[in-house]
Amino acid sequence: MTQDEDSVQVALAGPRVVEHLVDVVLMFEGDRQQLFRVLRSIKNRFGSTSELGLFAMEGEGLVGIEDPSRLLLEERPVDRPGSVVVAAFEGTRPLMVEVQALLVRSFGAPRRVVSGMDPHRVALVLAVIERHLGIRISEMDAYFKVTGGISLDDPGMDLGVLAAALSSFSGKAIPPQWAVSGEVGLTGEIRRVSRLNDRIKEAAALGFTRVLVPGTVSSVQPGVLTVAATRVHEVVSRLGLESEEE
Repeated sequence: MTQDEDSVQVALAGPRVVEHLVDVVLMFEGDRQQLFRVLRSIKNRFGSTSELGLFAMEGEGLVGIEDPSRLLLEERPVDRPGSVVVAAFEGTRPLMVEVQALLVRSFGAPRRVVSGMDPHRVALVLAVIERHLGIRISEMDAYFKVTGGISLDDPGMDLGVLAAALSSFSGKAIPPQWAVSGEVGLTGEIRRVSRLNDRIKEAAALGFTRVLVPGTVSSVQPGVLTVAATRVHEVVSRLGLESEEE
């Protein structure tokens, strides 16, 4: 073995140092046919990767949106079954978004179409509805979307999926003064989510006067009534979504 070959082997066997070649990775999200674009950090050596920036594609280019919640709800339908507003959280920012659901009878293998949310979380909520509320979701096509072309990964969206699905199934609209936020457990319980007070304040700032939240005690805060629910069947009664078939 030559001296050069021996040196190469020693170098390969020694400790290796990997340099950080990239400090921050940013990614644009959004449907090209939609107005909104989301700037999301997927790698950041100097801060959180949960931050999100929302921009509008205008004629002069991308324009930052200072009040994204209000703009996202600008075209929200009123008194239409299958629609609910969720007090979500993305990074350090509360964000009010509309979740829409459409449940229809299936004439073949049931379809599950989800846009803007984790489809696995949606599937779990649908399973809870069937198991704990006795609704035959497995015989229906189910479509869900977050309007505005944005995508969120927040456990608080669970309660929005539940409420929108129940509204679509019952054919009853959720009153427009309501917003919801909470995680749905597999045993049918409604669980608390992080930064709940900030979510409620954002809802109140946009004019919502009632927010359905996890818990056992309802309370009155400045400008808003928080209505507590601990189980999925309580969500049905709190929002007045009892089906006429029951």
